[in-house]
Amino acid sequence: MNFTFNIYAILLLIFGSITLALAFFIYKKGGNAVRWFSLMMLSNSIWSVAYAFELASSDISQIKALLNIEYIGIATLPLNWFLFCLHFSGKECWYKKPVNLILILIFPIITILMVWTNSYHHLHYASYKMATDAPFPMIDLTPGIWYRIFTIYFYLIMASGCFLLWMKFRKSDPIFRKQNYSLIIAAAIPWIANITYLTGIRPLGYVDVTPFAYVITCFIILTGIYKFKLFDIIPLAREKVLELMQDGFFVLDKDYRIIDYNQSIKRYINYTDGTKLIGTTLERFFPNQPSFLNILKTYKAGKVEMEVVVNEITLYLEADVIFLNGNKMNNDFIIIKLQDLTAYKTEAIRTKEQAIELERLNQLKDRIFSIIAHDLRGPLVNLSEVLKMITNDQISIEEFKGIAPTLSKDIIYTTDLLENILHWSRSQLKGYGINKEVFDLRNLIINEINYHLPGANLKKIKIIHDVFPGQMAYADMLMIQIVVRNILNNAIKFCSQDCEIHITAAYQDQNKILVCIQDDGIGIKESVLKRLFKDENITTRGTLNEKGTGLGLLVCKDFMQRNDGDVTVTSTEGKGTKFCITMPIGDI
Repeated sequence: MNFTFNIYAILLLIFGSITLALAFFIYKKGGNAVRWFSLMMLSNSIWSVAYAFELASSDISQIKALLNIEYIGIATLPLNWFLFCLHFSGKECWYKKPVNLILILIFPIITILMVWTNSYHHLHYASYKMATDAPFPMIDLTPGIWYRIFTIYFYLIMASGCFLLWMKFRKSDPIFRKQNYSLIIAAAIPWIANITYLTGIRPLGYVDVTPFAYVITCFIILTGIYKFKLFDIIPLAREKVLELMQDGFFVLDKDYRIIDYNQSIKRYINYTDGTKLIGTTLERFFPNQPSFLNILKTYKAGKVEMEVVVNEITLYLEADVIFLNGNKMNNDFIIIKLQDLTAYKTEAIRTKEQAIELERLNQLKDRIFSIIAHDLRGPLVNLSEVLKMITNDQISIEEFKGIAPTLSKDIIYTTDLLENILHWSRSQLKGYGINKEVFDLRNLIINEINYHLPGANLKKIKIIHDVFPGQMAYADMLMIQIVVRNILNNAIKFCSQDCEIHITAAYQDQNKILVCIQDDGIGIKESVLKRLFKDENITTRGTLNEKGTGLGLLVCKDFMQRNDGDVTVTSTEGKGTKFCITMPIGDI
């Protein structure tokens, strides 16, 4: 290739190189908007440098080859400018739609292909010839139909970018307005130069002054970088800021209708695809929140907490209500910010429940120690003293026989108490497992009846069961045995002579089996009945002055809950008591 550089070519080559260096410098400065601007400057530098070599060429075929390179920059320049403006104004989601992306890409691609294949169709340039009336050899181009189409596209997309900047910054902070003005002025200068060239106002003859205009553009951008901190401070779009926020925002009109919102709000309401939000009253989404709606209707700004159910999940929200009155805007508006407090509330509830449970366990621990210190220790001390007196011949055989029944009752009581304490304590150990199995309920009940027959015969109590063979249950057999034993023991304890105890079992709905132990004893007072199963120390002596600890029913309630069952009681004072337990059934 042969080149004869003139002053125009040298200037373009120098400032095109500066533009290229500036593009790489800006690219390293940061975000997407900055990088799109640097790509636009890269397009400028390609155009300027290639045009500089064109002005230094005298061979038409060489000039055509350089035109092919120039149009890589010319065709991509408006595209990069428009993408920069979209990012800078926070509208980048626009080009991510396939249809819009095709619309802005198709013209640069077709234009480059048209220029590269122009010798076959002459749609972009109708003719080429070397000008003879210029101060140095230059090409004279006659525009074709596609050249005019591309020119319209070029100016439309450049104007759209400037419009986005203008709309973005017309009410912005002064520092941002200076950025905006510097960008628009920098973009406008090459426009003016290109328009004068196309309209025939050509002070340099056939020389296209558009690339030279970028010399001024470079200085303006450099001034913007160092004076106005161009690209160091870039404002974020309102839409982008709101969409990035985790809190939900509603904007309402004076009739409490939704006129704006951000996407995060959809997590705090029962929203489905296609649900219309704009124009809908807020009460539709928060129908059972009188405190929240009352703040709106009384026109009082403030915060209120709400508990809402969204997609069957309970959320705890804090609504911050702000009113914008006519002194600030043309109409009255309401801004509502919804903040998710679910994690904090859940943690607070869990901490409170743990505190309550810890207090309950401490009270229970104190009760058990009290029982061990008094009720458990007392009978053992009595037995020890009696045995010591027998050893020392301080009491006779006849006297021992007289106190033996009392000692026997104390030992039975102590044994039952100790058994309950041991079983309950073991169940409270961390890592204690429940050994669920399928077992024959009738056999378990018969064994417990046989265990209690001596005590029942002593009071002439009849124990009648109506449990059919083959009725199977699925639970921890040892736990159910302890429950039945405690309930049956209480029934005997509170029955008078010649009473009857009936035990029945029947299948229920939801794969449950119901076992009831009913007596016609003295019953339970209503005041005592309300306090059962509530972790209170309730002890009542039986009909023969039998002692109790109040621990047995607590163990029963705990064990049944651990086995996915329950225990209930009904009683009428003077007529008797009925205890019922439910547990899952088992397959034979």
